Parts: sequence; C-alpha cells; structure tokens
Amino acid sequence: MPEQLRTSDDGRALTITAADVPLATYVYLPDAPAVEAPKPYFHPLRTTSGAPVTNYRPWDHRWHKGVQMTLSHVTEVETGVGQNFWGGPTFEADAPGNGYVWRDNLGRQDHVVFDKVMAGDAVEVAERLDWVTSTDDRWFAEERTVRLSNVDLARGLWVLDFATTLTNTHSGALRIGSPTTHGRPRAGYTGFFWRGPRAWTDAPIIAADGTDGETVMGHRADWVAMAGQHDGRDGGATVLLYAGRSSAAVPLTWFARTEMFAALNPSVAFHDEFDLAPGKTLVLTHRLVVIDRALDRAGLAPLAEEFTP
Repeated sequence: MPEQLRTSDDGRALTITAADVPLATYVYLPDAPAVEAPKPYFHPLRTTSGAPVTNYRPWDHRWHKGVQMTLSHVTEVETGVGQNFWGGPTFEADAPGNGYVWRDNLGRQDHVVFDKVMAGDAVEVAERLDWVTSTDDRWFAEERTVRLSNVDLARGLWVLDFATTLTNTHSGALRIGSPTTHGRPRAGYTGFFWRGPRAWTDAPIIAADGTDGETVMGHRADWVAMAGQHDGRDGGATVLLYAGRSSAAVPLTWFARTEMFAALNPSVAFHDEFDLAPGKTLVLTHRLVVIDRALDRAGLAPLAEEFTP
C-alpha cells in the first residue's frame, strides 16, 4: 500500500512526514533580513532514511535557502528600474569590481493564504503569495501548488512537484532576466533553485542527453541530476531535477554548478530576457525526485524515465 503522509503546521512552517521521517519542511513565513529578499523555501529536504539534501544560509550566499522559487532580475520595461527578488547584491555589467553591487532594490514574497492542505498517500498544498518590491508595490500575484507523492520506503525515494502561476499585477510590462542577460557569462540563474549540502561540492552532475559536469552550465536537457556523499553518516543520495515547462517563449536552460558549491536551477531566462505584460501570466512546472542512494548514469536512467512528468 502507498505510504501514508502526515502534515504539521507550527504557524510558520509546514512539515511533511512519512514513517516518522520529516521528508520536507516548507517555511512559508521566513525569518530573514530584507537583504536576503525574504521568501518561502523548502529546508530541510531529506531522504527516506532522514539524510539532508539541502543547505541553508551557506556562508558564501546567505540568501540561498534549500529550494526556492525566485527571480534575480525583474525590470520595469518603461523606466528601466529593476528589482531583485533573489537576495544579495545585484549584478550590473558596468559596476566596478566583479559587477555585484548592493542596491536598495530587494523585494520579498509574502504568504497570503493556503487554499488547500491535504494529506494521505500524497500531500497537496495550494498557496497564494504576493511579490512585493522594496517600495512596497505588488508586482506579481502568485498561485503556487506543491505535491509530495510516490513515497516508497522500500526503494528509498519520493517526488516533489512544484507549479506556479505568476501574474503581472503592475501597471506596466515587466522584463525577466538574469545576470547573464545583464552581462555576466555562465551565470544565468533565476527561477526554481536547489542548493545542495556543502559535502556535495564537486559531486558528479549528470544530464539527460549524455552531458555531464560543468559542461551542463548553459545547456538544455530534459533533466539533470547530482549524486553526493553525506557528512556525518555513511552513504549518499541523488537529487534528480526535471527542467519542466515554461509558458514563456524562452527555453528553460540549466544553471548547474558543482565546482564551487552544489546547485541546480532550470533557469527561466538564462540567455534571453522576456517581457510579461500587465495582467499576463508566467506558468512554470518542475519535478524533483529525492533518491536515498548515490547513482551513476546507468543506475539513474531507468528512474529518470519512470518519473518523467
């Protein structure tokens, strides 16, 4: 029989548990300073044996928190004024040094309400959020759905599905981009972002089409996976992330890093920007699979096919 899941809510975070293992904690009321662009996040995510597969506020990027949906560069088309919903400094090609500058342009995501929280052999969550600028203007209304399912303790895996509809509630068109579209090569991060444990630095990256390692950066593939070893306990795990779908004309492209730290992101605007007119929506869907063992390409291939959305 399918594993039965439970939820608990402490007023700021929703935790999903299977067989006494807290698989996922979704913090919907974050306690974060404005410079980190406060937003909901998943942390920790754990394997079915309880091993963590996310990182929280790492020293190199304090605004990285587990798994988040966020946007690094959103600009008013008419004025050229931008907002950073990602956190930290903003990349500007003409800025001195490495191009990253601290600006008073950090937005936030405000939880509005859960329309649904249902638990059984799957957990389904429907949430509404407002994306608010540094000047307290609402630029996006979001409808977000999360589904945790396919928990299989014998096989040691589970699936997280994430979908979002972002509607431009601003008076003018908004342009969505990334550091790469603003002039920094190979740094097109924006969108649904996973930050892995510190122990996974230099872990193997495997992509669907045979590409691997740092060559996945800026590449398009149906899925990308990373397999790492744990600190503090024996064994390892694999995170398999599907690029998913975007309603934008710009193709989803991978930001995938392991050399400096472990991170995967099917970027919605890696190489190219796109505009969202007032009242128009951006729809994104992604799937993440957590596997309680480190897999190579041969071991991963049948599971990647099995769980293709």
